[in-house]
Amino acid sequence: MGKGTVVLAYSGGLDTSICIPLLKEEYGYDRVVTVAADVGQRKEEISVAEEKGKRLADKHYTLDLIEPFVSRCLMPSIKANGLYEGYPMGTSLARPVIAEAVVEIAKKEGAVAVAHGCTGKGNDQLRFDVVFRSADLEVVAPIRERNMTREWEIEYAKEHGVPVPVDKEKPWSVDENLWSRSIEGGKLEDPAFHPPEEIYAWTASPLKAPDEPKILTITFEKGIPVALDGVRMKGADLIRKMNEIAGSHGIGRNDMMENRVLGIKAREIYEHPAATVLLAAHADLERLVLTREEYSFKQGVDAKWAQLAYYGLIYEPLWDALNAFIDTTQLRVNGDVDVRLFKGSVTVIGRSSKDSFYSIDIASFDSTTVDQTDAIGYSMYYGLQARLVRKKQNK
Repeated sequence: MGKGTVVLAYSGGLDTSICIPLLKEEYGYDRVVTVAADVGQRKEEISVAEEKGKRLADKHYTLDLIEPFVSRCLMPSIKANGLYEGYPMGTSLARPVIAEAVVEIAKKEGAVAVAHGCTGKGNDQLRFDVVFRSADLEVVAPIRERNMTREWEIEYAKEHGVPVPVDKEKPWSVDENLWSRSIEGGKLEDPAFHPPEEIYAWTASPLKAPDEPKILTITFEKGIPVALDGVRMKGADLIRKMNEIAGSHGIGRNDMMENRVLGIKAREIYEHPAATVLLAAHADLERLVLTREEYSFKQGVDAKWAQLAYYGLIYEPLWDALNAFIDTTQLRVNGDVDVRLFKGSVTVIGRSSKDSFYSIDIASFDSTTVDQTDAIGYSMYYGLQARLVRKKQNK
């Protein structure tokens, strides 16, 4: 008698595809149920995952998670200026939502275990595991547990009639969602290797981008983008439109050395056109409407938020506390930001807000509203202790 049902988080790629026969042949499960999550990747990718899941597994689910992904992950990330080591997070934001959906299917199917196709070197294993284990479910991870290589996986797939979209010459591993597209593996693992243009799908080469810049106005309400050039849109639609526009201008590529959770340094390549533009615009608007103390303190909060998000620690109590603080600061982050998109760069060229407390009358050098002589007394005490120490040292 077999071990019962296991539910597999399924992407349709190489790793998760070979997990289906492995879970039966090597682990002894009677049934493998696959769950593919639509988090805004290309429809053909979802279609491929669905077709393969239905053909290879005993039962398959395709879940539309776009709305919860946008509302629970992407909009909070914009409000938190969600950057990890300088780039907009994408994959890490989607994983907990997917994992929670897999848990729900596991309960529905009466599964004895849940599985994923993550390696033992990356971050995703931890992001899935922490959600799965919080639901008191047994976790099975064949790729990690059997210490597999990419080459072995490709051969195993061929032997078992599992179609995979990679080969030994172009073994790129791609993860895609509405916010981000990551490309890694193969020759890309060499930090000195120059990535071929063929790996990019969302962005034009900045060298071949239009010679005329594109100017856009982004409207924010409580820290959330709600309109482009005055046209209001739902979150997912706005992000798709911005991906299209910014991507055509070569904006949103990152080729970087990244520090994974385990401490492994890895070469990662990303495309995230909409994220690049929206985060730049949001951060600029905050500088207009937040006080110096709010802005300074929030930078530290944002950095901690990004770390927890990258690590997948959304059940950490601090996560809720950070979000509560961030939401409070966003009540005044309302207004318009004008951006210029040109050959791979995004530049903020104007901003306005009804909640701005900027006063041109106070700031202008041509204004006499503020009596400059009032600053003399302030200046007398400014740096007083440092001056006293310096004077004592120079005796």
